[in-house]
Amino acid sequence: METADYRCWLNYGRVEDEALCRHYREWCSRIVTPIPAAGATLALSELVTGIQQLTAVQPDIAVYPSGQQGILFGLLESAPFSAGLVTPEEKAELNEEGFLLKTVSQPGPYLLLTARTEQGLLYGVFGLLRLLQSRRRLDRLQMVETPKNPIRMLNHWDNLDGSVERGYAGNSFFYRNNELTANLERVRDYARLLASIGINRIVVNNVNVHPEETKLIDCRLGMVEKLAEIFRPYGIRLMLSINYASPMEIGGLPTADPLDPEVRQWWRQRVEVIYKRIPDFGGFLVKADSEHRPGPFTYGRNHAEGANMLAEALAPYGGVVIWRCFVYNCQQDWRDRKTDRARAAYDHFQPLDGAFASNVILQIKNGPMDFQVREPVSPLFGAMPATNQMLELQITQEYTGQQIDLCYLAPQWKEVLDFDTYARGEGSFVKRVVNGSLFQRPYGGMAGVANVGDDPNWTGHPLAQANLYAFGRLSWDPDLSVEEITEEWVKATFGPDPEVGATISRMLLSSWRIYENYTAPLGIGWMVNPGFHYGPNVDGYEYSRWGTYHRATCHGIGVDRTMASGTGYTGQYFPENARRYEDVATCPDELILFFHHLPYTHRLKNGKTIIQHIYDTHFAGVEQVKELIQSWGRLKGKVDERRFRQVEERLTKQLVAAEEWRDVINTYFYRKTGIPDQHRRKIYP
Repeated sequence: METADYRCWLNYGRVEDEALCRHYREWCSRIVTPIPAAGATLALSELVTGIQQLTAVQPDIAVYPSGQQGILFGLLESAPFSAGLVTPEEKAELNEEGFLLKTVSQPGPYLLLTARTEQGLLYGVFGLLRLLQSRRRLDRLQMVETPKNPIRMLNHWDNLDGSVERGYAGNSFFYRNNELTANLERVRDYARLLASIGINRIVVNNVNVHPEETKLIDCRLGMVEKLAEIFRPYGIRLMLSINYASPMEIGGLPTADPLDPEVRQWWRQRVEVIYKRIPDFGGFLVKADSEHRPGPFTYGRNHAEGANMLAEALAPYGGVVIWRCFVYNCQQDWRDRKTDRARAAYDHFQPLDGAFASNVILQIKNGPMDFQVREPVSPLFGAMPATNQMLELQITQEYTGQQIDLCYLAPQWKEVLDFDTYARGEGSFVKRVVNGSLFQRPYGGMAGVANVGDDPNWTGHPLAQANLYAFGRLSWDPDLSVEEITEEWVKATFGPDPEVGATISRMLLSSWRIYENYTAPLGIGWMVNPGFHYGPNVDGYEYSRWGTYHRATCHGIGVDRTMASGTGYTGQYFPENARRYEDVATCPDELILFFHHLPYTHRLKNGKTIIQHIYDTHFAGVEQVKELIQSWGRLKGKVDERRFRQVEERLTKQLVAAEEWRDVINTYFYRKTGIPDQHRRKIYP
């Protein structure tokens, strides 16, 4: 039996406000549609299911409109009733994935829901049902929605043995023991969830491609074919992470050199086989020359030469190569003050602008390091106007609490999307770079590393579902406000109770800053236990090869990344941002230690010294977690017992973690500096 936590935000709970329920019944109890319209059946089925569950009325289906209210539903070109109801301007605005939803008076009154394609129609159904879940009235609707990003993709780090790299919600629901799992119905439910938030691509295996996963483009292609069949009706194209050394490991060639004719031919033949079996296959995701993964560097080739070889093979079929820019020296000597991991992506890729094929997309992490709780936006965004770019975010909480701690990442992502690169002057926001509009690029979008597994509630922490939802909604429309997305999710997931909505929204919207308060301060990052990345270990990475240093001494802390005296990283930004970060006086405090090495007595813009800020935030973070627990406790009886208990258990664990962070961080810096907390709170000498 499906539970509320399994259904996530597709909980079509009965509308209890009788007046509003009557309003919905008036508008939705009759659906006029030219069935059998090609491909409309999945969307129609979802519409009928949603209306039935929300209003407790089974809608009638009619072929012709009559005088009574209802929904006019169908594809734009095959629904004769829509011809006079859609303006030329509305038609022009609709792309292949968009939908039109509006109230019309003739022949009616009716709701008109139409789209150019089956995919757009399905998105429109979810859009209408979202309005009902949000308890919006339907008598004055006027919506033309088209996705702002061409590619809206989830990257799964699933392995065929059933494990999930950086997964915190159980095992894979795709694979077990190098085969597909028996429960493919769950995969179908997942496809439905993703379609409801506008996801249109999915990578179904880990970017670190191991021997068994390498065979997915060969003898294990049948597994991919079955998954593609499940996702296809929901408008989601499958992609695969590939092993760059595949020609050697499964092809028997002596080399994987991208300029070798035999290697190029081998990839062409592999791609031909894939498309014969999966005609809508999306293409390849590639992690190359990164963290010991094979790539073109082995043969003295650059990333453009490596990517273009694959792009050439995929181009005849409309496939793309998505090439990750997470490339850096993972054998750095900690004594080396000039080598800077933060510089790596820009240094490797920016000089290659214009060298990549038109169907290559560079996938760039939001920051220059690795999904830290706070880091600056990567300077590579906007620095390659002749190259397709897309944004990579991490929905799974590797460094942000691992779905034990509550950490809602939508506010962080919104800051990234709204960051002004100044690549074409003021207004050159990251969201305009990655959707292709700033430089008129053919491809672009957003990718998120998935946070789901086979846990009954998909994400381990029930409230972590909000991160998956927010990623989808922001990839569909990055101009949506975080508050709007949060309210949508809470109402769809927990219902319209005002106290429940206000409490959970407040908890979510404060949680990122709370997590930041009790972990690594002022943009310095890391300070986690090496390897598994949960819990405090201030020097855990300080003398490692990973380039992840805080450079704390008894006098000061931070990494000097200035042009004047440091690694020169600030110079990778366009001048407006370079000047801001270069100068301590204008550098934002929340990033001050990322860009500057400063004495503990340096005063921040709020008047506090760095050391006092560290003490204050870590004490405050613990108290704020206690407030989260109290807030959630007040919802007992208003939230179903299953989810109430799950969240309560996670918050209890979060408090233990926050207290450990507080005591370790404060003790470390007190012992390092000898400077006491001015409020004389408990710190361990």
